[in-house]
Amino acid sequence: MNNMKKSLLMVATMVLLNFTANRVFAQVQDTTKKTTTTTTAPAANDGASDVVGALGSNPDYSTALSAVKTAGLDASLKTGGPYTIFAPNNAAFSGLAPAKLDSLMKDPTKLATVLKGHVVTGKYAKVDIIKALNAGKGKATLTTIDGQTLTLSVTADKKLQLADAKGDTAQVILYDLVGANGVVNGLNGVLAPK
Repeated sequence: MNNMKKSLLMVATMVLLNFTANRVFAQVQDTTKKTTTTTTAPAANDGASDVVGALGSNPDYSTALSAVKTAGLDASLKTGGPYTIFAPNNAAFSGLAPAKLDSLMKDPTKLATVLKGHVVTGKYAKVDIIKALNAGKGKATLTTIDGQTLTLSVTADKKLQLADAKGDTAQVILYDLVGANGVVNGLNGVLAPK
């Protein structure tokens, strides 16, 4: 009789454990499904429809986005490519003399010239920049969409610097705002064309 009670107790324990394990497993599956959905949603937003959309995805670059639209470059940058926009952030535009910024925003042709000096043909995400710097032994020369030369290099304090032909420089402070036809990297300064 004692063995029978032990056997029944063992069977009841096994049934209870099996039932509990199935409930825990079901909860883990539900949690996994929720996590997968959460993880998948941001991945779908990793790339904007184009580089102009990528530029608009970060509020610290709203002045650059406004400038691109004012200059009429948004239509051309939405097609073709790939392009890399080295976009000055809002603080960089704020660093310009107010009269100069106002003058640029009122003159779409001059503004377009300045902005074209920040756009290169080709996709230069962070990994591509590293490859280019390694191939160029610490320097990489890029050509803007209007034929100007930009040089990427690493400063003594290990920051990535972008220089134009006149020697004006800005540091790359943001990488990889991805669009379907290119990428946007952020700058802390505005480069002026020749």
